[in-house]
Amino acid sequence: MLTREFPPEVYGGAGVHVEHLVAALRTISGLDMDIHCFGAPRQGAQAHQVPAELGGANSAIQVLGVDLSIVDAVGGCDVLHSHTWYTNFAGHYGSMLHGAPHVVTAHSLEPRRPWKAEQLGGGYRISSYVERSAYEAAAAVIAVSRGMRSDILDCYSDLDPNKVQVIHNGVDAVAYAPTDDTATLLERGIDPDRPYVIFVGRVTRQKGVMHLIKAARQLPPEAQLVICAGAADTAELGAEVAAGVAGLQRERSGVIWIEEMLAREEVVTLLSHASVFCCPSVYEPLGIVNLEAAACATAVVASDVGGIPEVVADGVTGLLVHYDSGDPRGFEAELAARLIELLADPDRATTMGAAGRERAVAEFDWSAVAIRTAQVYAAALEAA
Repeated sequence: MLTREFPPEVYGGAGVHVEHLVAALRTISGLDMDIHCFGAPRQGAQAHQVPAELGGANSAIQVLGVDLSIVDAVGGCDVLHSHTWYTNFAGHYGSMLHGAPHVVTAHSLEPRRPWKAEQLGGGYRISSYVERSAYEAAAAVIAVSRGMRSDILDCYSDLDPNKVQVIHNGVDAVAYAPTDDTATLLERGIDPDRPYVIFVGRVTRQKGVMHLIKAARQLPPEAQLVICAGAADTAELGAEVAAGVAGLQRERSGVIWIEEMLAREEVVTLLSHASVFCCPSVYEPLGIVNLEAAACATAVVASDVGGIPEVVADGVTGLLVHYDSGDPRGFEAELAARLIELLADPDRATTMGAAGRERAVAEFDWSAVAIRTAQVYAAALEAA
């Protein structure tokens, strides 16, 4: 398993996916797994660092340096499974060097994230090249939603459609479950007697947090807004979000921005007591955080992009808002309207949350994800 993120360094949905998938795969008899990740040494994985001579290079070049270290280390593996462009290079070149089939799980696509050029500069052209090369040569590509599969085939028309199959993300419904504890709320300055809307995600163009900040101006005065977001892609975007939050705080009370990475238990508490979780993403292959909110029995208001409609059942577990890149103000107004709708009807929000919890438990179990993934490995080996 080739991944940038692995515990304890997990900051995004791909890392969450890998963490739980690995745990579930390791329960399957006869399947042995080595983990190769980026960063500092840690238990349970072989970590690879940026070569010292590339310390000042473009971040895309640093990634390739780490990947070459991984390529050298994976000889003897029967299957290589990479996640995100950060390790697609290692999987692709490792497959060529060692003759092992390469399986890719698609969590996002570079052509659908042009704002990454703000972060990577010319490195964005490199990341795009790496992704395309790896996908087109892969033995199999796993899409985390039907919407993602459509995007893959649209972006990479030379890819054999028979190689692309859908295996949805899962959620740990034991770790993510409603809790009555309110200690985290008080510690973070959240009033447990006031309703609140919560956002959990990274500060990136993809997650649409600025749309939520603008929409929040229309929320009723008694409603709080809790934004759990840090690690901005660029200093400019971080400054933009900071200015937006500061402006909102001047206009109304109850605006709380939590910038540091929270422990899972804290996130579960914050999700459990929220009136509604908001996912205003402008691009989202699936949106695993929507599953986590649902598992905590919290209603979701989300944009209708990518795979989100496969997770959020509109009118049942939450409400969907149509996103139109050409009409951001219209999107923000509709986002506010749907949030206000659920804030004004807490019984309906509670009913939606309960339905979301039931669906998360019944349809998005990690053991099923692991079984289907192991079947992909077996098929790739048989075809090799």
